[in-house]
Amino acid sequence: MSENTRTSLSRTEYSAYERSALFILLAAFRDVAGPQTSVSSMFSVRKGLYLEARGCSVTDELLARVQQRMEELVEEDRPFVRHRMRVEDARRMFRETGMEDKDRLMRFRRASGINLYELDGFFDYFYGPMLTHSGAVRHFELRAYGRGFLLLLPRRSDMTKVASFQDQPKLYQTLLEAEDWNRKLGVHTVAGLNERICRGRLEDLILVQEALQEHKIAQIAREIADRKDVRFVMIAGPSSSGKTTFSHRLSIQLRALGLTPHPIAVDDYFVDRELTPLDEDGKLDFEALECVDLAQFNADMSALLAGEEIPLPKFDFVQGKRGLSGETLRLGEKDILIIEGIHALNDQMSLSLPAESKFRIYISALTTLNIDEHNRITTSDARLIRRMTRDHAHRGATGQSTIARWESVRRGEERNIFPFQEQADVVFNSALVYELAVLKPKAEPILFNVPEDSPEGEEARRLLKFLDYFLPVGPDGIPSNSVLREFVGGSCFPV
Repeated sequence: MSENTRTSLSRTEYSAYERSALFILLAAFRDVAGPQTSVSSMFSVRKGLYLEARGCSVTDELLARVQQRMEELVEEDRPFVRHRMRVEDARRMFRETGMEDKDRLMRFRRASGINLYELDGFFDYFYGPMLTHSGAVRHFELRAYGRGFLLLLPRRSDMTKVASFQDQPKLYQTLLEAEDWNRKLGVHTVAGLNERICRGRLEDLILVQEALQEHKIAQIAREIADRKDVRFVMIAGPSSSGKTTFSHRLSIQLRALGLTPHPIAVDDYFVDRELTPLDEDGKLDFEALECVDLAQFNADMSALLAGEEIPLPKFDFVQGKRGLSGETLRLGEKDILIIEGIHALNDQMSLSLPAESKFRIYISALTTLNIDEHNRITTSDARLIRRMTRDHAHRGATGQSTIARWESVRRGEERNIFPFQEQADVVFNSALVYELAVLKPKAEPILFNVPEDSPEGEEARRLLKFLDYFLPVGPDGIPSNSVLREFVGGSCFPV
């Protein structure tokens, strides 16, 4: 089946489609707005790529002209021509065309040559493969948004039309805040981070980043304390977001405000294993909402809210059975429950509890550090490297097994977590701009150990190429209460 007739794509194929659509956009923007303008690919807002332009005002009229030019380039079905160039020649071209971020990035490249792509006389560098020709990118839409604009594309499961846009203002503001801080710190691209490492100025960056996160956690704790009816803090987020460390740090801040937090493990309310539902592959689906005994959970939480004492459950993961822990709990005047689980933002999980008694927190590693201004780092890649490093060190998992499970994990997140993130009272970003430099020396041996001829070998090679952009650093300067300690070891919390 040809590139422009596929109705669904793999994740790798979709990434190539997205890069190719962006390449067409950049070439069209140059044609319409002139070479003095520049466009930066910032981050993904659900089902849309958020970009900003410098050197011109983004208006509906400008975007309409750019879209028209994109459509012309698609109809002309121009080839994406790959050129192999010496690094020094590519750097000279980048300087001449105002792509200083790419020039700075290539300073740290060890290889003597790189691949550049050309479309209609426009040259650019992209991390990862492209499609072969512009005619394969059939569906896209530009829309003004915030202080920039969106490039909207199809879902990879339905490449026949542009996906309907889902506005996520809380997520957008959180990402924008992180992007602005990165620019203030001079580390919005990998080159900026590498330069800080070279100058021996990483310690200051670490301290500032950690202070920003602690300040945000303290603000969240104050907001919870100020809402006198709140008795349940509901925390949810995708895999490897640092939920455990965040919960501990939030509990400390709540105690500093005179409250007494109690963790409630949703996993202890799992149904017995024989009642666990199956996924589409016929395997036990431990991420389904039906895995939780909703009736018992709601009955216990309602009893606590009414001032009653309850016996606390304990799930035996070896036997696959739920029993009792031998402990009981009654809520006092200053007591508050910290409930962490993938369904915590789904009202169906806590349907019997009054809305005013709940404070919802969405946490994710929303990285806004990018390779350069046209090559973004996906939050999924950053979380996968976090998880691989942690699971290898603490759970005996191989890189191959982590990669093999990742697609299933992502499907569960799309179904159970992402649809509810905008219902949160606050969004907490656990990403640290320096973390991939610290994770690199731990992740690379794990990835090199993935068999080259295995189904996971291609993904391992892609991640190794990705990590090659970063200079490595050790974990010595990272505070023991950092979210990153959950993944590299040395945390002061039981994670």
